Amino acid sequence: MTGKSRTSQFTHKFGTFLGVYMPSILTILGLIMYLRFGWVLGNLGLIKTILVVVMASSITFITGLSASAIATNIKVGVGGEYFMISRSLGLEPGGAIGIPLYLCRTLSVTFYCYGLSEAILVLWSVDGEALPSYILQFMTIGFIVIVTVLSGKSAKLVLRSQIPIMIIVGASILALVIGVFSKNLQAPITEATYLTAPEGFWYVFAVFFPAVTGFTAGIGMSGDLKNPQKSIPRGTLGAVVSGAIIYLIIPFLLAVTGALTIEQMTDPEAGVTIWTRLAIFGPWIVYPAVWGAVLSSAFGSILGGPRILQALAMDGLVPKSLAILSRSGQPTIATWISGAIAVSAVFLGGLNTIAQYVSVLFLTLYVAVNMSAAVEQLIKEPSYRPTIYVPWYVSILGAIAAMIVMWLINPLAFAFALGLELFIFLYLMSRKLEQQWGDASTGIWMHLGRYALLRLNAKKVHPRNWRPIIILFIRDLKEHIELVRFTEMLGQNSGLLTISKLITPEDKDELPLRNEIAHEMQKDLALVGLQALTEVHVVTDLKYGMNQVAAGHGVAGIKTNTIVFGWSSTYDGKIKELEIINDMARSGKNILIAHIIKPFPKKVKKRIDIWWRGQENNGDLMVLLAYLIQLNNKWKKSTIRIFSVTHSEDEKQILENHIRFSIREARIEAKVIVIVAAPKENALDILLAKSMYVDLVFLGLAWGTNQIEQRVIFIDKILSKLNRAVLVQNNGSESEIPVIFGPTSKD
Repeated sequence: MTGKSRTSQFTHKFGTFLGVYMPSILTILGLIMYLRFGWVLGNLGLIKTILVVVMASSITFITGLSASAIATNIKVGVGGEYFMISRSLGLEPGGAIGIPLYLCRTLSVTFYCYGLSEAILVLWSVDGEALPSYILQFMTIGFIVIVTVLSGKSAKLVLRSQIPIMIIVGASILALVIGVFSKNLQAPITEATYLTAPEGFWYVFAVFFPAVTGFTAGIGMSGDLKNPQKSIPRGTLGAVVSGAIIYLIIPFLLAVTGALTIEQMTDPEAGVTIWTRLAIFGPWIVYPAVWGAVLSSAFGSILGGPRILQALAMDGLVPKSLAILSRSGQPTIATWISGAIAVSAVFLGGLNTIAQYVSVLFLTLYVAVNMSAAVEQLIKEPSYRPTIYVPWYVSILGAIAAMIVMWLINPLAFAFALGLELFIFLYLMSRKLEQQWGDASTGIWMHLGRYALLRLNAKKVHPRNWRPIIILFIRDLKEHIELVRFTEMLGQNSGLLTISKLITPEDKDELPLRNEIAHEMQKDLALVGLQALTEVHVVTDLKYGMNQVAAGHGVAGIKTNTIVFGWSSTYDGKIKELEIINDMARSGKNILIAHIIKPFPKKVKKRIDIWWRGQENNGDLMVLLAYLIQLNNKWKKSTIRIFSVTHSEDEKQILENHIRFSIREARIEAKVIVIVAAPKENALDILLAKSMYVDLVFLGLAWGTNQIEQRVIFIDKILSKLNRAVLVQNNGSESEIPVIFGPTSKD
């Protein structure tokens, strides 16, 4: 029985309260609330403290809204925030956020367990001295093992164990309320003192901000929810709002109590003792609440981290084995690995410094969630229909605010976080991963493409802007990869190549697979490092189909202007090919017959020969194509030679001067060679003598409808002696293609 079938039978699904709200609110009402609220109030005063709470909670609320919008638009699977970002922005951006997010959640287990150990051991000392550090480390490891074992056994057990913790935390807040009003009261402290925070308002804000984070703990349980689309918005936003209300009440209580002085509250060492002094039953209720809050945060991290790793494995970003589930539906292997990483982190040292980097990396999640919602809104995908509407500018405001907070916390950590995620993104892009779902990136390109096409359509394409927009008709891409490689060179960095495969009703096996065939062609191109558009057309007749596809191919200002064929290997195929070319010539499309039977040599200094008869305007296009090939890195040091054959010295001088003047005006470097042929000398013999072993040869292809059989024989004679040759027929007007030679003149 597979893991998947077992989990469908035994996995317990959770509702809004237990699965989302409770882990989120307990992570919000965590250690910072107990340790730093008094310090914040003492330094800022009530008004500025409320401002800090409102600002910080607004950022989390906007992010919660953005997350809710995404969650209500898709069927959310395992992986929480990573799942939503990857399905919105794409696999690579999702991985760039998801991998650091997993490490953050895993290291958070260490920090929380370390904090829990410190909070417990602070009550014990030997002769007034702190216990040895190794005791703290062993205790931390013990807590990590406990939370790892519990979460690996059952998520239900862990989540239900948080119910008594929630009751204790709630009781501690109630005890604070009762304790404050049962002691002396005073006018609220409103003035900022900055007694122990001379760095100012934004420093205090950066210290406080982690108190409102953690609301995504419930989102991390997305794969274990009965109805994620319903539970994530309700539980997440409910936790953010509840936390904000509580955080507005606590500073008011601390501001009106007369039981503590400003100096006592601003003391950085006071920590949780501010609560124990004010709350009824002081230490007896506050310390267990602190321990429970920290423990619940550790539980939230050890539940969420392995599920991110599980989702990464399911998407192929990490080994697939990490997605294996236990009989109870828990990602067991991922959980144990997470626990091992958390234990290893105990021995890192300098955890306070690392904590800042983790906080900043975690905040990049806020940026990504907000940007995902904003992008979805901006590109106006028809499929984006969330039940919670968030204006794009609100989400972008949340993203910008999160980045500002990252900078405030630690500028170096901010730069490190962006650098790390950029590195992961580029690495994942280099792996050329296959994505099985649509995302907003496709919509972005379509949006940009639409804008560009509309702009192009409103303009007339001037000869200065001419570039090869090519369609290559091919039957089997793998068999003719060298032909594809040559054709791609013509448009590299300047043009656009489309590889078109035509199938007929007789190709019964291929008919239902035409989309898959085009996708496989893309894979074949990627394997050899080539880029081109691929398409498959169903036609009733190959000859008629080629004409139809070529005639109407392209859109707006990107109309196909060049058609490339490989020279057929059969006599009947060659006859049909010339017939098709004659038909296409009337459409004004340039036509190339490329005969590439050997791979191009790897030598640096290659040679390109152009044979120009001067009777048609094919020479302009041949020189232009040769120049485009020189733009490729492997052909930069190649030389171009232009050959022409004449029968008198007078004509030679005129022709030579004309060609040299033309290429000089065109700013193209080429060697001009005009050959004076003897009366009975064969032009083909001259061509073979000069260019048989040249790397690439361009020849003119005369236009004509008569004597096709004789033309086939003549072309065969030429191409059979050359390894790489291209016959060029320029069917474009002078208003479409830059003129290089122009008309021959004897002036």
